[in-house]
Amino acid sequence: MPYSKCLQKSEPLWKEWDQKAQKNGLRHQVNAVNGDCYVGQWKDNMKHGKGTQIWKKKGAIYEGDWKFGKRDGYGTLSNPDQEKGKYRKVYSGWWKDDKKSGYGIQFFGPKEYYEGEWCGDQRSGWGRMYYSNGDIYEGQWLKDKPNGEGMLRLKNGNRYEGYWQRGMKNGSGRFFHLDHGQLFEGFWVDDVAKCGTMIDFGRDEAPEPTQFPIPKIEILDPNGVLEEALAMFKKTEEDED
Repeated sequence: MPYSKCLQKSEPLWKEWDQKAQKNGLRHQVNAVNGDCYVGQWKDNMKHGKGTQIWKKKGAIYEGDWKFGKRDGYGTLSNPDQEKGKYRKVYSGWWKDDKKSGYGIQFFGPKEYYEGEWCGDQRSGWGRMYYSNGDIYEGQWLKDKPNGEGMLRLKNGNRYEGYWQRGMKNGSGRFFHLDHGQLFEGFWVDDVAKCGTMIDFGRDEAPEPTQFPIPKIEILDPNGVLEEALAMFKKTEEDED
């Protein structure tokens, strides 16, 4: 008796190819259309876990943690140094949502770098900045600028301790002129000292002390001044009565 055999339905080829193209787990190397290259772990077609990304256009390289396609966790970003023919570290620290966030070190040049807290690719929180001219700032930051309490130590040893706003001295503070042996304590507005007092401070140890010390202002007869003031006060009261 004749019989017919049911042929099993085969899946379309595109489904098979799509399944093979899904990236999960460790991949040795994946090249993008624009020339970028990634080696590392994947999850649901996204960079996830440990991995290394190389951007063809700038030659930059990132080595570290990824989370759903973005740099997230600890990682190091480096740029190629054309003169030395090797990579130069730019940033080493923590990331969140593809931006520098948390503690990290940013290298701006051979002798200029920042170590401290970051938020959304900007220096925010506590941090220490080493400038190429030898100055050092240590204190609070906000939106990439000194903001809050902080200390600026100049290359010659002089220093400012006080408040900052928008990267400038603003509010009460003290400036130690250690090279001349003087101390100014007062109030600043946008890097300009508006009012305050200057006294001698460590003048004997100063490398270039002022020619003359600041004279002390003293009342020769404090009791007499007090008595005179009380007398004037009593007279005013009597006149009002």
